[in-house]
Amino acid sequence: FKSFVMADIPGIIEGAAEGKGLGHYFLRHIERNSILLFLIPADSIDVSQEYEILLNELRKYNPELLDKNRLVAISKADMLDEELMDEMRKEVQKDLGDIPFLFMSSVSQYGLQELKDRLWSLLND
Repeated sequence: FKSFVMADIPGIIEGAAEGKGLGHYFLRHIERNSILLFLIPADSIDVSQEYEILLNELRKYNPELLDKNRLVAISKADMLDEELMDEMRKEVQKDLGDIPFLFMSSVSQYGLQELKDRLWSLLND
């Protein structure tokens, strides 16, 4: 039996580092986490750009946050057919480089075990 605690930090939007929305309130909580899991929906106009926006907000708030382990989970994978997922995988891999990512779906449970395994591995490295 393996377990760990996750914190959901929903308020990170463009401008959060400058206090837009509930930015500072949520950003303070990120400092306590050992891993940063970025959950980006597959129906986003540009997954890589959304990731960069979130990363930039973290950088502006506290550059040391970028030293933490990161994982990008592309959600709503059940909306993608295999061809589109392969195309998106290639594009995201090119854009993210060494940052690990995976596809997952809460609805179909696709990729959830891989997500838990990857998080567990990052926690225990």
